[in-house]
Amino acid sequence: MGRDKRRKGADGSRDAGGFVALPWAVLDSDAYQRLNHAARCLLIELCRQYVRDNNGRLLASRAYLAKRGWKSADGIHRAKQELIEAGFIHETVKGHRPNKASWYALTFYSLDRLTGYDTGALESFERSAYRKNASLSPPTGTESTPIGPPTGTERAATVPPTGPMEGQKAPPPVPPTGHHLEKPSTADKRTRRLGGVLEQVAPKTRALA
Repeated sequence: MGRDKRRKGADGSRDAGGFVALPWAVLDSDAYQRLNHAARCLLIELCRQYVRDNNGRLLASRAYLAKRGWKSADGIHRAKQELIEAGFIHETVKGHRPNKASWYALTFYSLDRLTGYDTGALESFERSAYRKNASLSPPTGTESTPIGPPTGTERAATVPPTGPMEGQKAPPPVPPTGHHLEKPSTADKRTRRLGGVLEQVAPKTRALA
């Protein structure tokens, strides 16, 4: 009798009554670390219902959770979906309107074989399914590996091995008949011819006179 009282906390070591047992493997898992606060709270609510022989008949309906202080139906739905996708709970019965609630089982406990499960729910249950959601990050971290060449990313000089090439200045193009600036103009030739003619005509004019 005394042993039973100590088991229930009558010795003062803790408050009397049952308690929620969450394995350290669950709390330390990568999948649990990624859960948001609403999903973690809902997981505790489901653990609160577990009494060793009803894993598979746990409730997460709005009607049940409203008595526990949950107010948002949308928040409850998102939290349930997150727990299912993370592998912490398994749906054994699909609820439907107007008054049939879904049933759930915790995957870190064995599934109890109860009547009323949907077809295939027992066979599709996967023990510790949350462990499949371990971190996919490499052990060295998520920092990207540099993609530069091992010798560095500095650009090599583009100068040829014999040294830089010096440009050669080509002489200005000259036409084959000579540069036009060095040739006398046509007007000068005409002036000289005209002067010669005048000099030949001038003595004859003076003789006639």
